[in-house]
Amino acid sequence: MKHAQPTPAAPSSPADLATSGRMRAALQDRYGGTEVFRQADIPRPEVADGEVLVRVRAAGLDRGTWHLMTGKPYLMRITGLGFRRPKVPVPGRDLAGTVAAVGPGVSGLAVGDEVYGVGRGSFAEYAVARADKLARKPAALSFEQAAVVPISGATALQALTDHGGLEPGQHVLVIGASGGVGSYAVQIAKALGAEVTAVASTGKLDLVRSLGADHCLDYTKQDFATTGRRYDLVVDIAGNPSLRRLRQALTPSGTAVIVGGEDGGDLTGGMGRTLSAVALSPFSSQRFRAFYNKERAADLDRLSKLIEAGQVSPSLDRTYPLERAAEAMHELATGQVRGKIAIAI
Repeated sequence: MKHAQPTPAAPSSPADLATSGRMRAALQDRYGGTEVFRQADIPRPEVADGEVLVRVRAAGLDRGTWHLMTGKPYLMRITGLGFRRPKVPVPGRDLAGTVAAVGPGVSGLAVGDEVYGVGRGSFAEYAVARADKLARKPAALSFEQAAVVPISGATALQALTDHGGLEPGQHVLVIGASGGVGSYAVQIAKALGAEVTAVASTGKLDLVRSLGADHCLDYTKQDFATTGRRYDLVVDIAGNPSLRRLRQALTPSGTAVIVGGEDGGDLTGGMGRTLSAVALSPFSSQRFRAFYNKERAADLDRLSKLIEAGQVSPSLDRTYPLERAAEAMHELATGQVRGKIAIAI
């Protein structure tokens, strides 16, 4: 399914758009900084087999959206996302809203249902999502809160359980604990019975304490690798510690899960360190894991149960209107965010 390209038109009122089959959206015609974003009125997307049209009430930001904006690392472009420009001109993936239409083959969802999940082009009034990437929105959450859960929450869940093999009573170190994925990793690890040490900057230690961390390390003053403490599981979220330092922090049979990495240059980004870690794993009693997030409703259902039980809550730092999507992305890119940012449509 492709978004139709916008045609020049005079600004429309919300009422006009509602009756014309068009919608407001943020657009990105090329790769670059936040200056590539612009506002436009474009045709609403149409659903295909197995898809759902969602009336977007809020969208979430994550580092993946930032990478899609910049087109870096370049290796990402050859995976089908668009070599010279984004194939999907409307940015955004996380969403929460109401079902506006369902395509053939969709069951379990009906028009009017409140949902959250992962779609295509969520920085708009309407977006299409596969039905198997949506779940019913937890009633306790606002649309803005729900919109910042899917990608970051599921990534944290998969890192801890699917790849980290977390068991109750284990000691877990979360590097990058104050960010989008990290704020969920701390809470989920606690909910699953772990003792959690969170690594963050001075100004964000209060946040990770409020999330339930048992211990906090200020990375501007303390090196997690030299404290003398060893961990059964280390979750490294978009960090850049060397493999040697990760090994120092692990027990002899511990596991390190590398969620991402922002260093390494424009070509491969942090993939070099990740590949080295995976190559080392078969030759060491310590295990190194790396993965790509799987977008699936089953993980959203697992997260919903934790949310409804009061064990996990989105750490929503701030909310911006659609017209200020570029400003929201700037805040994310400069590291000024505590937890997550939402865009209210």
